[in-house]
Amino acid sequence: MKVLVINAGSTSLKYQLIEPETQTVMAKGVCDRIGLDCGFIKHSSLKESSYKAEIDMKDHAKAIQVVLEILQDSKHGVIQSLSEIDAVGHRVVHGGEEFYQSVLIDENVMNSIEKCVAIAPLHNPANITGIRACASVMGDLPQVAVFDTAFHHTLPPEAYMYAVPYEYYKKYALRKYGFHGTSHRYVSKRTAQLLGRPLEELRLVVCHLGGGSSVCAVKYGKSVDTSMGFTPMDGLPMGTRSGSIDAGAALYMITQFGLSPQELVEILNKKSGVLGVSGISSDFRDLEIAAAEGNERAMLARKMFSYAGKKMIGSYIAAMGGVDAIAFTGGIGENDEGMRAGFVEGLECFGIELDLEKNKGRRTEGVISKPESKVTVLLVPTNEELMIALDTKEIIDSLAGKK
Repeated sequence: MKVLVINAGSTSLKYQLIEPETQTVMAKGVCDRIGLDCGFIKHSSLKESSYKAEIDMKDHAKAIQVVLEILQDSKHGVIQSLSEIDAVGHRVVHGGEEFYQSVLIDENVMNSIEKCVAIAPLHNPANITGIRACASVMGDLPQVAVFDTAFHHTLPPEAYMYAVPYEYYKKYALRKYGFHGTSHRYVSKRTAQLLGRPLEELRLVVCHLGGGSSVCAVKYGKSVDTSMGFTPMDGLPMGTRSGSIDAGAALYMITQFGLSPQELVEILNKKSGVLGVSGISSDFRDLEIAAAEGNERAMLARKMFSYAGKKMIGSYIAAMGGVDAIAFTGGIGENDEGMRAGFVEGLECFGIELDLEKNKGRRTEGVISKPESKVTVLLVPTNEELMIALDTKEIIDSLAGKK
């Protein structure tokens, strides 16, 4: 079986062609600057390590067409015809309360995904665009939605409820949902494999750190708390997102600065986080360089991020009654040794002892804590695409079994 995995952004489209049975990535790449000038595709495959071409892509349907053409290309491709692709798996950020697992996409599913646009305005519209683009180009080929929120359906009510009038939950489903679930699910399973222990026996804290960041408490294989909430804006301060903020402060911004609710959302989603604090960049690599050069606001932004993360880890250790391992993943989690160190600095009281030499690794899977550390700290590169491919295969196989 061959599964095409699609992760659509507002102006980009990431893809991988995967054989789930062998977990082989046959090809992968990204179409960038969709709908903008100077669009391009970066592509790599089993046949060649890297290929880049400038291609104008007016919309996501054109980008999908470009992807399918390059996958079949005699020089750069890995398949001879589209008939070799058995299904498409899509990352979908928000599934609300309705979707607790991955599902085959039909029009009812699409309607439900569209209902969640209001609470994931940066993500769900792009996901929907990717699904519809695939349908327009690939016809009736089965498509599967894999939801970032699904892994967190095991949160207990005391973790997902907000202390607001209860009817807001019953009538409007106002609650914590959590995100990055596909990543947290993969990293949890892989961490258990690396430790050589059953996942059902472990208490884990998974730190997915990137442009969007979240921390998750995984107790005996189930998510029991996570830092993102009703929207992906909650929790840690991120690249451009504020993270947790006092509701009174948000109201003050509206009343005192004359902002509309939409303008406030724009500020908290796209102009805050480490970008807003540093005034330099939303990219932690830029902040690392600026901080090393003595820029105080860059240093403050990084300290705020690691301080929030350290508090999150401590609270989740308390919620689970202990911890066996802490895993770092995501672009920052996998590459920023200073940030990993900052997240666990001062947590020696919990038996967490980082090995500073091992921590220097970048994108190298393995243990980065001292041998005598009571809590194992690991660097585990995530693989959301593989999880999407595996979920898609399971659903397609189940459909074939029914026939």
